[in-house]
Amino acid sequence: MASIKNGRALFNEIPSAYPEPGKTTVYDESETIDPETVPLNGGFIVKTLVLSVDPYLRGKMREASAKSYSASFEKGKPLYNYGVGVVLRSENSAVKVGDHVYGVFPFQKFFIRPSLEGVRILENKEKLPWSTYLGAAGMPGQTAFFAWKEYSQSKKGDIVFVTAGAGPVGSLVIQIAKSEGLKVIASAGSEEKLDFIRSLGADVVFNYKTTKTADVLEKEGPIDIYWDNVGGESLDAALKYANHKARFLECGMISDYNEKAPPVTNLVQIVAKELKISGFLVFSLAPKHIEWFYNEIPGRIANGELKILEDFKKGLEYGGHAIEDVQRGRNYGKSVIVVAEE
Repeated sequence: MASIKNGRALFNEIPSAYPEPGKTTVYDESETIDPETVPLNGGFIVKTLVLSVDPYLRGKMREASAKSYSASFEKGKPLYNYGVGVVLRSENSAVKVGDHVYGVFPFQKFFIRPSLEGVRILENKEKLPWSTYLGAAGMPGQTAFFAWKEYSQSKKGDIVFVTAGAGPVGSLVIQIAKSEGLKVIASAGSEEKLDFIRSLGADVVFNYKTTKTADVLEKEGPIDIYWDNVGGESLDAALKYANHKARFLECGMISDYNEKAPPVTNLVQIVAKELKISGFLVFSLAPKHIEWFYNEIPGRIANGELKILEDFKKGLEYGGHAIEDVQRGRNYGKSVIVVAEE
C-alpha cells in the first residue's frame, strides 16, 4: 500500500469561552503513513474506528501551567480521548491482527502503540456496536455504576435528582435508580431530551431552561440523592431542597466550563443538614469495579435492559464540531466521532 493521509484533529489554541472548530481545534492532513510498511518496533498499528467526545475535554484546553486532575492538551498536537480501533499489524505476541482495542487514543486515523499498557482488548461476545464501548459499556457507564455503588447509599423511599438526564451518564443513573424502585426527578435542556428521559421511567422531568429547578424541587422533594453533572443553579437548588443527610454525587459542573456560573449561595446547608458531598473521578474507582463492569454491563445492554442513545459525527474533520456541540448541549445522546468503517 502506498502512503496515505493520516488525518489528525489538533489542539490549536486555548478558547476564552466555548471551543470553536477551525480555531480552537483544526483538522490537519499534512502527515502521511503507509500502514503496511511503517516500522512497529515491537508494537502494533491501530486503525481508529470511533472516538469519544466527553464534557471533561474542555478542561484540558488550558495552559499547561494550570494544574488539574487531567493533563492539558498540547498546542499543535492531536487531541486524545477514549476510542476503539482495529489492529492492522502487530509485532506484539499478545496482540493479533483483527483484535479490537479500547483505550485513550490520539485523534488521528492511524497510530502505533508500543504495548498493551493502558489498552484493553475487547472480546465483545455480545456483538455490540463498537461505539457502545465509548458510552454505556465504556467510561460514561463506568462513571454511573461505580459512583452509584460507592456513594449513593440508596434505600427504599429515596428521592433522586439527576441533572443532564439525557446524557450518557445521567441516563444510566436514572435507570439504575428506577431499577431500585426510587422516585427520580430529572432535568434536561430540550423537549426531545425530556421525551427520552420519560422513556427511561423518570417520574418527574423538566426543562431547566424554561422551568426553575428550585420550583420543581420545592414541590417534588426534598431529595435524598443528587447526581450533579452541571453545578451552578441546579447545585444551589439541590442544597436548599435536600433532605437531612442527603448524598451529593459530584460528577461534573459543565455550567462553569465555558462561562462563569451563578454563585452557589446555599453552602451552609452542607452543615445544617449534615450533607455528604462526594466528588469522584472514575479512574480512581476503576480498579475496584472494572472486571465486574465488563462481565455484567455489556450483556445488560445487549438484552435491552439498559437503554442507550448515541449522537454521531461522521468524519474526524468534524471532531471540533462534536466538542462544541457537547459543551453547548446540542448533542442528543452519547457523542461519538465515526472515524472509519471496519
